[in-house]
Order: sequence, then structure tokens, then C-alpha cells
Amino acid sequence: MGKKIFSGVQPTGNLHLGNYLGAIKNFVKLSNDKNNQCIFCVVDLHAITVFQDPKDLRNNICETVATFVASGIDPKKSIIFNQSQVSAHSEAAWILSCIARMGWLNRMTQFKEKAGKDKEKASIGLYSYPVLMAADILLYDSTHVPVGDDQKQHLELCRDIAQKFNNDFHLNDFFKVPEPLIQNQFSRIMSLKDGLKKMSKSDSSDLSRINLTDKKDEIINKIKKAKTDPMPMPSSPEELEKRHEAKNLLGIYSSLSDYTLEKTINEFSGKNFSEFKEKLSQVIVDKIVPISVEIKKLLDEKKYLDEILLDGCKKANEIATKKIKKIHEILGF
Repeated sequence: MGKKIFSGVQPTGNLHLGNYLGAIKNFVKLSNDKNNQCIFCVVDLHAITVFQDPKDLRNNICETVATFVASGIDPKKSIIFNQSQVSAHSEAAWILSCIARMGWLNRMTQFKEKAGKDKEKASIGLYSYPVLMAADILLYDSTHVPVGDDQKQHLELCRDIAQKFNNDFHLNDFFKVPEPLIQNQFSRIMSLKDGLKKMSKSDSSDLSRINLTDKKDEIINKIKKAKTDPMPMPSSPEELEKRHEAKNLLGIYSSLSDYTLEKTINEFSGKNFSEFKEKLSQVIVDKIVPISVEIKKLLDEKKYLDEILLDGCKKANEIATKKIKKIHEILGF
């Protein structure tokens, strides 16, 4: 029996190599397995936990859909939709917030990191974000959810909410308790300028990341300037433990080539970094430039992107509305 997979991506614009290797590449692989039923959501309600310029948000939604399709997700085989167009998400989030406990949410480390020192000024939405995430997942009877390190805790909360609802109303399996799909290798891609910082669009230096819209020359230049260390190429994985920049670059090459880290190390052991960087640039160019070209092409076809979302929203709405009706009956509404 195949998996029913749900995953969401925030439409915050300027998706980069870290997003591709950490999530989208895996989405494509999962969606190509004909046994899986995949639902990919552009989580625009999650995006507004911090202020978004309305025009930018609209453009970023389109760019996220274009990136999904350009990367290889077929909208005829998978459901692609934006969260705000299926009202069941907002309604289920309120209902589940009455099931979730304050103590559970207080343990969420991501809120503490994102809110910073002045938590009093953070939005309630940023605090209750994981409850909306639980609603997203549980409405579709999802059996599996691809998660990175930063979302594992949120999925645990989702599982707790599902189990508490089932127990409170003496239901065995009304809400499916989803399993994580954890990408163990290369799930965290780091900055090209600092191997201890995650690659991020919010970094002030564009040289810190490879954007999915970068051209060939930009990619080659960024890899040429990527931080390394004066030591020779490593001959074993153990050598990389304190060589964060080298480990990151070797990880990027391995992921794009579908190699293990050991295989990449064996290939380049004894060679110099300049030779490795040339090969790395070529691998990134071969994979990312076609995606970049396709994204730009799709962004000129807004009508087609709107059609994808319209079709996806219809399919998602049909599934989610049925679940909400059952929830109403259970609650006594």
C-alpha cells in the first residue's frame, strides 16, 4: 500500500539550493512513485505569521508553484494548491487549538528562535503556527510527512493532537497519526560563506546561496568564491567533522550526483579544491540552470499557474470539506 504524503512550502520568495536539496528534490522523488498519493501545499497562511507585502506574497505564491513544476512535480499526478483557498484549514486550526495544550506549545523551540528576545511582540500566529500545521496534515488523512530537523518537533505535536482528539472522543483512528519521512543525508545545506549557518534567503550576502533562478555565470562565480580551508581534500568522512565548509560543499556535490559522501570523498581525495570546485559548479549548473530557465518561462504563463492552483484547490477542498463535516458531527455542531 502506498503512502499518502502531505508537505507544505512557505511562499517567501527566492527559493534556493538549500530548499531544493532539503525538500523539493525529495518531493519530486516521492511524487514519481506511482504508489504514493502526494499533496503539496503552498502555505500562504503560515507566511503571514510575519508581515508580508501583499503584492510580493501573490508573486511568491506563483513562484513557488512554478518551482514545484519546473523541478519535476506533475500537477496532473499530485495535488498542488494554496492553503488560503481551502477554508477548512483555518477552521480545523481553531478546533485543534482547543485540543492542543499550552504546555505542548510552550515547548516548541522554533517559536523561541524566531520570536527572539522580545516574545511579547511576536504574533499569536507565530506562536500557534504548529497547530495550523497539524490541521494541514490531519485534514488529508496523511500517513507520512517529509520533515527536516527544524520541523520534527512540530510533527510530534501534530501526532499528540491527533491522539488526544481520538482519545477524547473515543475514536480509534479518526485522525491518522502521521509518520515522519526524515531525509537523513544532506537535509541541511549551509551557507557558502559560513558552514555553521544554514543557507538562507535572509542572508544579506547573495554570495551565501545559490538561488534557483541564478544563471550559469552567477553559479560559477559563487562556487569559485565559496569559503573553503587551506587543507587538502579529505580522504575520509572523519576528517570533515571540524571542516564545516568542506563538508557542506562535498554534501552538495553528493546530493546532486546521488552519491554517498564516501563515494564523493574517494573521487576527490588527493586533488585540490580548485579542481573540485570546477566539477561542483558543473554539477550545479547541469541541475539548476534547466530549473531556472523553466521557472522564468512558467512565470510568464500566469494563467497556467492559476489553472494549476484552481484545479488543486478543487481537489483539496473536496477532501478537506468531507473531513470537516465529520469533525462537526463528532463535536456535536
